[in-house]
Amino acid sequence: MRGRGNARSSRALAVSWRPAIWHPRLDMGRLSRPRSSTSHRNLPHLFLFFLFVWDPSNCLASYSRATELLYSLNEGLPAGVLIGSLAEDLRLVPRAAGRQDQLSQLPERPVAERNPPLSFSLASRGLSGQYVTLDNRSGELHTSAPREIDREALCLEGGGGAAWGGSISISSSPSSDSCLLLLDVLVLPQEYFRFVKVKIAIRDINDNAPQFPVSQISVWVPENAPINTRLAIEHPAMDPDVGTNGVQTYRLLDYHRMFTLDVEENENGERTPYLIVMGQKKRRTKKKMLDRETQDQYVSIIIAEDGGSPPLLGSATLTIGITDINDNCPLFTDSQINVTVFGNATVGTPVAAVQAVDRDLGTNAQITYAYSQKVPQASKDLFHLDETTGVIKLFSKIGGSVLQMHKLTILANGPGCIPAVTTALVTIIKVIFRPPEIVPRYIANEVDGIVYLKELEPINTPIAFFTIRDPEDKYKVNCYLDGEGPFRLSPYKPYNNEYLLETTKLMDYELQQFYEIAVVAWNSEGFHVKKIIKVQLLDDNDNAPIFLQPLLELTIEENNAPNAFLTKLYATDADSGERGQVSYFLGPDAPSYFSLDSVTGILTVSTQLDREEKERYRYTVRAVDSGKPPRESVATVALTVLDKNDNSPRFINKDFSFFVPENFPGYGEIGVISVTDADAGRNGWVALSVVNQSDIFVIDTGKGMLRAKVSLDREQQSSYTLWVEAVDGGEPALSSTAKITILLLDINDNPPLVLFPQSNMSYLLVLPSTLPGSPVTEVYAVDKDTGMNAVIAYSIIGRRGPRPESFRIDPKTGNITLEEALLQTDYGLHRLLVKVSDHGYPEPLHSTVMVNLFVNDTVSNESYIESLLRKEPEINIEEKEPQISIEPTHRKVESVSCVPTLVALSVISLGSLTLVTGMGIYICLRRGKKKHHREDENLEVQIPLKGKIDLHMRERKPMAISNI
Repeated sequence: MRGRGNARSSRALAVSWRPAIWHPRLDMGRLSRPRSSTSHRNLPHLFLFFLFVWDPSNCLASYSRATELLYSLNEGLPAGVLIGSLAEDLRLVPRAAGRQDQLSQLPERPVAERNPPLSFSLASRGLSGQYVTLDNRSGELHTSAPREIDREALCLEGGGGAAWGGSISISSSPSSDSCLLLLDVLVLPQEYFRFVKVKIAIRDINDNAPQFPVSQISVWVPENAPINTRLAIEHPAMDPDVGTNGVQTYRLLDYHRMFTLDVEENENGERTPYLIVMGQKKRRTKKKMLDRETQDQYVSIIIAEDGGSPPLLGSATLTIGITDINDNCPLFTDSQINVTVFGNATVGTPVAAVQAVDRDLGTNAQITYAYSQKVPQASKDLFHLDETTGVIKLFSKIGGSVLQMHKLTILANGPGCIPAVTTALVTIIKVIFRPPEIVPRYIANEVDGIVYLKELEPINTPIAFFTIRDPEDKYKVNCYLDGEGPFRLSPYKPYNNEYLLETTKLMDYELQQFYEIAVVAWNSEGFHVKKIIKVQLLDDNDNAPIFLQPLLELTIEENNAPNAFLTKLYATDADSGERGQVSYFLGPDAPSYFSLDSVTGILTVSTQLDREEKERYRYTVRAVDSGKPPRESVATVALTVLDKNDNSPRFINKDFSFFVPENFPGYGEIGVISVTDADAGRNGWVALSVVNQSDIFVIDTGKGMLRAKVSLDREQQSSYTLWVEAVDGGEPALSSTAKITILLLDINDNPPLVLFPQSNMSYLLVLPSTLPGSPVTEVYAVDKDTGMNAVIAYSIIGRRGPRPESFRIDPKTGNITLEEALLQTDYGLHRLLVKVSDHGYPEPLHSTVMVNLFVNDTVSNESYIESLLRKEPEINIEEKEPQISIEPTHRKVESVSCVPTLVALSVISLGSLTLVTGMGIYICLRRGKKKHHREDENLEVQIPLKGKIDLHMRERKPMAISNI
């Protein structure tokens, strides 16, 4: 029997099952031993199931055997926990100890002893492996290994309606406590067939703490909120757990003895915290209410607590802000102020200022000031009260009949408040005197009190004389100049009380156009008087236009459209009026196809520019003002024409020809392909490639060097025609092609090839009756080279036999003839070693062949002849070279004086011969390529005899010679 118990010591493992027809509910939990899976056997069972279902005769049976089982377990259990045994719960096998059902009296056999055995399988393999596993033989359900069951992730995120489709489904019913895994299980074979619907209820544990959606929560409470005012706190805490494991209560870490919390639960079971204003209780007094002016906010920590064991907490910062109401009125700081004013005070002089304070905020604290109706109108006309600032100013000149004492009652008005009252007592001190007099006499031009001066007037330019005097001639009068500017007021001697106003430095209209100064005179009693002097400067054309950039660096792409815009010139002139109006002109060095608008300063080019023709332009432009005389300044325009890919690569030659000796080494330098591109930068970068025969030839893009990948053999191909493509790097790229002809020059790399006789072991029967001078046989050879490298000469370099000198060979044709009549002593085998040599340069090449001649009437013993042929002949090699040149003249030159002339003629003839030979080779290679190929083929196939001979020869088989 399998042991049962808790899977973890810290969690109570609760697993229960309930067949649809039974009511008792048992809790069980197991850790099973691993068993081998037989999932691959389920396919036949599944097929039988569908056959069974679709058979109309079995419909009633299948429905009658449908069963529903219900299990429950806690979330978070580890892998391998036994959920339930379908075989036992369906009463297909006897129950384990302690679980024997008293209702089951049918004899049952163990699952392993059934024949055929029971098979349990899920109707579909959907997500079953992620949460539960089903043992195909025992029918035991266990928790799966990949992940622990998380009820919140399973039901809150994937929750929806459950569907019975044979796969694991999730059922999240409206009840927050219901979370089901639904499985369809098939029990086979057919005699035990069951279609079982299994429900696994996932029970919640307290594994999630409450969490507020925001970390800062703000609540605003009016300061006049009454006690027991309830304010809902937005953003309540959320807890994915359900039931008692969800959020149960809220509390504050600090209630400030002013607030408390209450929790309300709605129909859906959601709990919302409410902030309640309680007020602060004082001893022997009533509760203290909220007052924004005393404290404008309270900060505490709100804590949410769930009902788990132990409970889990979540917190956020709660800020309780107190909003202002109009519960304060303005109050003056002083109930009465006393001020004095001199009778000669000027209009606008501040007399006094009153101030009231309102502790409220915003519009609740706005204060306006006004005179009380008790204030006489004469006082209101004399003293002006600013309703916003509370400043009292002298509004009109104080006359002799004005009252000496004024009582000003001032009200401070606030919204919804009784005005606050203060009193200002103003005493006027009467002053009886005649102030000093200032008499100006202007030297500069003065109109309506304004003095006009030209800028750049010289230093010490006089402006005006001032006479300062006391009307009563009782007081000493002094004066000074008040205000800033390049002016000086100095006594003009030797006169008394005469002062001269003059300039102290040059003035610049562009720096400052207007000055306002005052000449102030005061007497010994402290009385003073001012004379305002206004100075207006007149502008002069003293500034030339100034370009913002003395050097304008411009760019434009070539092939531009006509009248293309380049830039807009801008120059400033500090002068005013017409003197500051600037016109623009091109300098004398500007090309004619550039245009400059004199008013707007827009610079254009009227024609299409070509970078390849000219890349850079540099010329001047002028800015001229309208002054008299005009002033001007000069700037330089530096225009760079940017390249466009408008030029294809160009080869220096349309056709390139190279002469290369054959057997040229692989990747050797054949020649340079020169190509240019008039464009610049990437547009002028050229890449070379071989279009055809790229498997043989390659070209170096950087240097343009043409190379052959392999060694070239003239005998295989005497010339090559290539096409090389040059592509630039522009977008889009442009290209061009050139034809390359490579002619291979022959070198002596092939020795003559002897075609006849075919073997050194062949022999020929020569009859003793052969006449002298008759051709006996021939040696025939060919040479794959051309020219002198293919001219062949034949010679006998070794002899062996009774009298081998009886035979000779023609050096040109290779025909072997009998020189002398054959004697009786000449019978036997004659062996001639023939050397076949070409006339190649610098070293001729040669081949050798053995010619065997058997002199006899008949061939009676072939084996004997063959034995003679197999012996190595002892032949002395003759070093004499064959001569095929023209027969030398037999006339001997007697005169010694002709030798230098002959040497000179020989040198000239050799040079001419070399030149003619080279030209002939070139012409032959260019025009007679096909002809040479045909001749070479004929040489390799045909073996013509150089003379008429009726001889027949077979290797190792003699034949009689016919009539000669």
